[in-house]
This record gives sequence, C-alpha cells and structure tokens, in this order.
Amino acid sequence: MRAARALLGIDQRRLAELASLSVPTIQRMEASESTIRANVDSLMKLIAALDGAGLALIDEGAPSPAGGRGVRLKPPRAEVTQ
Repeated sequence: MRAARALLGIDQRRLAELASLSVPTIQRMEASESTIRANVDSLMKLIAALDGAGLALIDEGAPSPAGGRGVRLKPPRAEVTQ
C-alpha cells in the first residue's frame, strides 16, 4: 500500500478518502506484515480506489520484470477519435 501511495503521490488521508474508508483502517491495513488484514468490503473498496486512480495490482506469478507481487501504473488509455 505504501508503494501504491508513493506512485500516486498521495498520503493515507487521501487514500482513505478515495476508498471511502477511515484513516485508522488504512493505517491498520498498512501495518499488516505480509498479507493485508481487513474485511472483504474494505479490501474491495481499496482495490476499486486504486484501480480508479490508475494503478494495476500485480499478483503472485503475474508477468512482472521484478517478479512477485506489487503495483504499477496502468498504461494511459488511447483516446478514441471519431
């Protein structure tokens, strides 16, 4: 989560706003060791907020230059012209 916030240039308060979660919830999630501990609803809100902000979550085993889990910025969408 810290890496995600760093890529977006936001603090815990802004991430909490984007995800409609409380700052203490974000703090607890970030304090988790290797696996984020939270209820499913909070995790879904967090994932949706990161996705909406332009981040892609990298799952274990997904194609990634460094391997392993992480986050990266999504490529910009191509504009559709008519």
